[in-house]
Amino acid sequence: MKIIPLASESLGVRSLATYVKIGKTGILIDPGAALGPKRYSLPPAKAELEALMKARERIQSYAKKADIVTISHYHYDHHTPFFEGIYESSSPEKAREVYEGKILLIKHPKENINFSQRKRAWNFLKEAEKIAKKIEYADGRFFDFGEFIMEFSPAVSHGSEGTKLGFVIMVMVDDGTKRLVHASDIQLLNRKAVEWIIKQMPDILITGGPPTYLEGYRVKDAWNTGLKNLNEIIKETNAQVILDHHLIRDKRYLEFFAQLEKDPLTFARFLKREDKPLEAYRKELHKIEKGEDAELPFKI
Repeated sequence: MKIIPLASESLGVRSLATYVKIGKTGILIDPGAALGPKRYSLPPAKAELEALMKARERIQSYAKKADIVTISHYHYDHHTPFFEGIYESSSPEKAREVYEGKILLIKHPKENINFSQRKRAWNFLKEAEKIAKKIEYADGRFFDFGEFIMEFSPAVSHGSEGTKLGFVIMVMVDDGTKRLVHASDIQLLNRKAVEWIIKQMPDILITGGPPTYLEGYRVKDAWNTGLKNLNEIIKETNAQVILDHHLIRDKRYLEFFAQLEKDPLTFARFLKREDKPLEAYRKELHKIEKGEDAELPFKI
């Protein structure tokens, strides 16, 4: 099994897109990338727009190699929709390249889904059904591809139980020597997701961290809950953790890392690159664009 992170907050965009190669089969997980339209009441900086362009190109490149595409839910940073988006990695042409001729294993579009995602799923499927090789609703299902197996979790909350953000599905991939769990947007905040991950006993866990940058605004106790749950997963599974996405929008993410039982990697660090959490430093990036002085912990 070869794991190739494609796009994420540590690489400058909102995403958790991942490519997995097993033998001759390519699996593309959550093929989307986007930017937060507003952060600190500011639009994306030029550096973020450039990072989005690179993320789009990388996802498109690996989409050409993929046989299977999975979608955990219908937020635009997790799938490429069939429209032209300024802050999303999307266009009808790009979407066709991602999904045409592929086996799609996707979140159920009508069950355990909120209104906005149900609408997005409908818009996605009316086009995807025309071009995909096969579409399967994957919630809670097991698939045997011979060289490897894939198992999907039942739908779990996108964050804390009762959240208005809807539901997501996680995926486990096992090639007989290595077991990967990709746990997108669970935010490490609900018990069902944590228990499912531990049950899978992954060797590698790719997961989005808690949205600590929203603490006291949209979420409560995200830091402590996320920390407790991830430490439990580490203790029970001893998995190598690749931790990225929502948490990296918080400048304090390295403080969170320091409180874990085992050092995690970001996507950037997995690729032996420097973390570039551009969104977290949007204020500074805008100042630099204006020719003003601002300090960044990374190079642009």
